[in-house]
Amino acid sequence: MYSDNIIYVGVDDDDIDLFEGQYDVPNGMSYNSYVIMDEKIAVTDTVDLRKVQAFLDNVKTALHGKKPDYLIVHHVEPDHASSLQAFLDVYPDVTLVGNAKTFQMLENYFAFTAARLVVKEGDELSLGAHTLKFITAPMVHWPEVMMSYEVSEKILFSADAFGKFGMRETEESWDSEARRYYFNIVGKYGPQVQAVLKKATGLEIKTICPLHGPDLDVTIPHVLNLYQAWSSYNPEVTDGVFIAYASLHGNTAAAVECLADIIDKHGRGDVYLADLARVDMSEALSAAFQYKRIILAASTYNAGLMPFMEDFLNHLKAKNWQNHIVGLVENGSWAPMAAKVMKAAMESAKNITVIEPVVTIKGAVKEADLPRLAELAEAILKD
Repeated sequence: MYSDNIIYVGVDDDDIDLFEGQYDVPNGMSYNSYVIMDEKIAVTDTVDLRKVQAFLDNVKTALHGKKPDYLIVHHVEPDHASSLQAFLDVYPDVTLVGNAKTFQMLENYFAFTAARLVVKEGDELSLGAHTLKFITAPMVHWPEVMMSYEVSEKILFSADAFGKFGMRETEESWDSEARRYYFNIVGKYGPQVQAVLKKATGLEIKTICPLHGPDLDVTIPHVLNLYQAWSSYNPEVTDGVFIAYASLHGNTAAAVECLADIIDKHGRGDVYLADLARVDMSEALSAAFQYKRIILAASTYNAGLMPFMEDFLNHLKAKNWQNHIVGLVENGSWAPMAAKVMKAAMESAKNITVIEPVVTIKGAVKEADLPRLAELAEAILKD
């Protein structure tokens, strides 16, 4: 993907359970860093403090007794910068390279006296045969984020953009785990991602090196197309239906299973059921962005919603969820209120169409409920 002068020195984290304290990562996580060997030597980013010793060992091996001149800080978040002080302890003469916001935010975490080189949009740093051109990427997904483009080898060091959950060599779909990563980590900031994509179109990119996940080369057009769709909030799946539900005693679950069978018989794509009490929230949120057609089903609880559905709706709002067709199913033994609360939540989102009928189940699903469920199935599948 790149020459022998650019050496990977990042690490895999195979014993982390929750990334950022909330996202399930069954296949671990990678923290990516690179050494660019030239007349001047640059290291790009550090790693999470959890893996600092392995990182320092990798850097030492790559340097072969030499010392780095620069440490490029693309992103201040602790999973990339919490080893910075340990790096400075070993290489105290290194110059930190970042933008004005980088150093302002670093001081929230460290008290250091290292030399600083402040760069801005379009500035270049010559290392000899290699030149880094800096690209600011504010709010993708922190305000100080920047990328760098290595001019000679046409490599984009893209910070958190184009990253994914999982270790680098994990054999799994890039799309699936990158989608889950994008919508949970970056998803709120679609306009800011769009701005960076416009900058990227002016570059000839042979390799993308994100801070998480594998390097990308032959799949770059596919990846850019996905990011264009994701950051535009355009759902990928237009035929299938995503059903997210929260059931108290199993009756709401039984109702959506009946509904799923009815939808499935129409032969209009897959039906994905997510029990919000059991599915990982990041998976459910990713699916909510992925599917155009969504059904929300919940039991009434304390004159409101089952907490799992309430939490799910809060996550959607926080991530700027928009551009979907939504059907509603509620359950309540004496005073159903779930649909009213869910519909109110939809009103705060952009371009959400709530279709009729809203189906109300009272207790167990009964034969008399099936025509309404069938009506909802037909409505959700209409073009």
